[in-house]
Amino acid sequence: MMRRRVIGRFKRSKQGGWEGEITTLSLQRHIRLVPNDDRVNDRAPAFRVMLGWQQIGDAWERTSRSDPPRGYWRVRVDDPLCPINGVLFADEEKGTAHLTWELR
Repeated sequence: MMRRRVIGRFKRSKQGGWEGEITTLSLQRHIRLVPNDDRVNDRAPAFRVMLGWQQIGDAWERTSRSDPPRGYWRVRVDDPLCPINGVLFADEEKGTAHLTWELR
């Protein structure tokens, strides 16, 4: 059984992308997901995860297999104590998103 925990809440950024706070046992920081303007192909990250001016991860665009298909982003945050692999689900109507962490 796979469970998900919400570890981040975000809102649309005026510069594009998302900004908000991520909270885990070892990390509580304000981060930004900045659009990756240097994408050379579809496999390149759609966003760079930024803590201040430092890049701490990436996010890749994905589409679910559900009916109807739903877009989301696979997020990797390089936390030195515990790397985070999460999923960012957006609610475009509200301009908000939630970052969930998969627990096994």
